[in-house]
Formats: sequence, structure tokens, C-alpha cells
Amino acid sequence: MPVDLTDVGPILADICEEAARLVLPLWKSGLTVHTKADESPVTEADQRGEALILERLAAAFPGVPVISEEDASEFGTPDAIGRQFFLVDPVDGTKAFVRGDPNFTVNIALVEDGLPIAGAVTAPATDETWFTRDGSAFKRSTGSVAVQIAARAWPPGAAIALVSHTMKPETVQALADRYGFATPRPMDSSIKFCRIAEGSADIYPRHGPTMEWDIAAGHAVLAKAGGSVVAEDGSDFVYGKAEKAFRNGWFIARGA
Repeated sequence: MPVDLTDVGPILADICEEAARLVLPLWKSGLTVHTKADESPVTEADQRGEALILERLAAAFPGVPVISEEDASEFGTPDAIGRQFFLVDPVDGTKAFVRGDPNFTVNIALVEDGLPIAGAVTAPATDETWFTRDGSAFKRSTGSVAVQIAARAWPPGAAIALVSHTMKPETVQALADRYGFATPRPMDSSIKFCRIAEGSADIYPRHGPTMEWDIAAGHAVLAKAGGSVVAEDGSDFVYGKAEKAFRNGWFIARGA
């Protein structure tokens, strides 16, 4: 039986913010970048952030499994997972982190029956946290009161798409032709979901590879803000794909 974790978003937000305080001093510090087996980068920030998050989740939610990026990279993913588990990415956007760009995030999501039912995302460099609470999505900064956020309706002729920094112009144009957005805006990490959730962008089409821990927390926030994340065929985008080592296929994230 799943544990009753009806409204854990605020707890996840607190943990994300604590991890962010640990990670931020390492940003622009010249720390060593290592290359993982999949040729993606990893730093001390990823490792220290993940250790703290795993410790906090184990204390707050004993017995609930956690799938986390660096642990999965080192030890592999399980062959099966239960109905309820956490997905953790201690530094999403490590390449941006290494470049000194501000768009990197700390992410924790709770998945139940394949869907992200709660989550929190913190952007350490900009002191922003987005999280789920009471069936809605909220945003706060240090010392501020959390405010409810909502995705905006599609603005005809003025829709903004968030795309990868490395996307070629012809690829961006092909996506614009397919999805009908007017302005592409390069951006890293799961912060793209949060910008759509708060109504400052409209769509994030992803035709390249991602892992479940990259996007689940942002998906949770966007869904509670009135947006959606769907698979290429329009079906619900689901999590817990243990048979695929928690790899994702294409998806489209949209506002209201």
C-alpha cells in the first residue's frame, strides 16, 4: 500500500532549498568536472546535493523508494519499481552550472501510479522555488510569502517556446512550424516547466532524450498550475519506466 503523502510539496520545497544552499557556493568556484559513463558531466555539487537530499527523504519518508540521478549513474536503476517513489535530480542543468549560467535547478518529485503528484524545483542562482501545495502550484523566494501561480492561455501569434541552447536553427524552425509558436527562447534545465507554470512562456517541445528525474518535478508543478505534459501521441506522460532504465521518450509541455 502506498504511504499517505497527500500534500508533501512544501516539505520537498524545504529540502530543495536546503540542497540549493549547499550547491550554490560551488557555482562558479572552478570545481572539477568529471565525465560519467554516459559522457554527461558530474561535479561535487551534484554529489553533495544528492547525499543531502537522500538523507532528508529517508528521514521524512522512511520506506519510500528513491530513484536519483547520481546513484543511478553509479549503481544502475532497479528492474522494477512500486506504485510510489521519489525521483531526484540534485543539479539539473549541470552543463549550465559548469558554464556559469543561472538556469540550473534542484528537483524532487513524488510519483504515484505513474504520475507525478507532488514536486518542488529550486533555482539556486536566482533564489526561486516552485512547488505543489493543496492541489495548486506556488512560487517563493527566501523570506517571501509563497504566491500561487498559473499557466496562461495560448497567446495567438505571440507564443513563446523554451528550447535547448544547442538546438540548430533549422530544428527550431521545424518545431515552430509544427507547434505554432512565434518566439523561441533558449533555456536549460527543468526551469522551463516552471516558467510555463508561472505564465511567462507557453510550450516546451522535447524531441531529444531525457531521464525521468530530469523532468518529473517540473511536470508536477506545471500540472498543478493548469498546464500539461503529454507524450508524442497525446497520451499521458508516465513515470516508472524501469524496463527502459527510466528513460523518457518525446514529450510536449504546454501552458493552459
